[in-house]
Amino acid sequence: MIKTDLRNLNLSELEDFVLKLGLQKYRGRQLFHWVYGKCADSFDVMTDLSKEIRELLSQKAYISKLIEIRKQVSSDGTEKFLFELEDGHRVESVLIPEEERLTLCISTQVGCGMGCAFCLTGKGGLARNLKTSEIVNQVLSVQKGLPAGKHLTNIVIMGMGEPLSNYNNVAKAIEILNNPLGPALGARRITLSTAGLVPGIEKLGESNLNINLAISLNASTDEQRNLVMPINKKYPLKKLIEACREFPLRKGRMLSFEYVLLDGVNNSPEDAGRVAKLLKGIRCKINLIPFNEFPGAPYKRPSGESVLRFQEILTEHNYSVFIRKSRGADILAACGQLREEE
Repeated sequence: MIKTDLRNLNLSELEDFVLKLGLQKYRGRQLFHWVYGKCADSFDVMTDLSKEIRELLSQKAYISKLIEIRKQVSSDGTEKFLFELEDGHRVESVLIPEEERLTLCISTQVGCGMGCAFCLTGKGGLARNLKTSEIVNQVLSVQKGLPAGKHLTNIVIMGMGEPLSNYNNVAKAIEILNNPLGPALGARRITLSTAGLVPGIEKLGESNLNINLAISLNASTDEQRNLVMPINKKYPLKKLIEACREFPLRKGRMLSFEYVLLDGVNNSPEDAGRVAKLLKGIRCKINLIPFNEFPGAPYKRPSGESVLRFQEILTEHNYSVFIRKSRGADILAACGQLREEE
């Protein structure tokens, strides 16, 4: 008999599940709180459920968890986790500690099919999408390992994979993470990053998830973007920027545009001017990411002087522009450096 993994179920699905077992609907809420809010991975610890109910649950269901293969700690305090999935595939997650924030960067696919030229993750291609449970379990595994009293404050869905290519599982995972009975991470504290899948951006805008959206821009012309991001051939800049203009933003919220600076490719003053023109009228901030090099990388990191000049030009056009400090580069945990390790 195939058992149901409870960590693939949201609250309404858990309530339906217990009703089918002949239990009261409120047991679904109890289960949800144990499974997600208290990070329980065994029915034995669920002390407010009778022994008979726990035995019934163990016959029909199980609570999945990831196997932590390795944890690496960077000189800057960043931690990279290598997790093994039930089928033997592996994914990476990155914990970034800051003064008042504890941010976890999570993956949504094993590998990536986008093929961005500057990113190590896509070099091996896409193996498969992660299930809802595998996305949520990255959060629960790391949370469970934190010292008492410490809690994750922010989630960024920009690890391995393109989140909008795995929309349904990602959306359900966000719903679970956002639930007050579960991890209770508010929508404002969850950011999804996309390479620019226009239909996915539109779908996210029509949803009630209300999370933050970050778009990997990385070029000022279609010619450049076709070179570094093949997805641009399907959804060129005109379509992408149009979708961004139409994306609904709540009061006080703005889009984020991520721009990886590649020396001699997309980091000229002229590029900065074109980016300023491209994004005109969009309520946004711009994060500049000097390229994080990796073994065999086809590009070089630009000089600090050219990065500051790029920022200066955009600032002169009244944009809020931030230079993203690379974290965890010494353990290949920085942006664009994650990969599936065998």
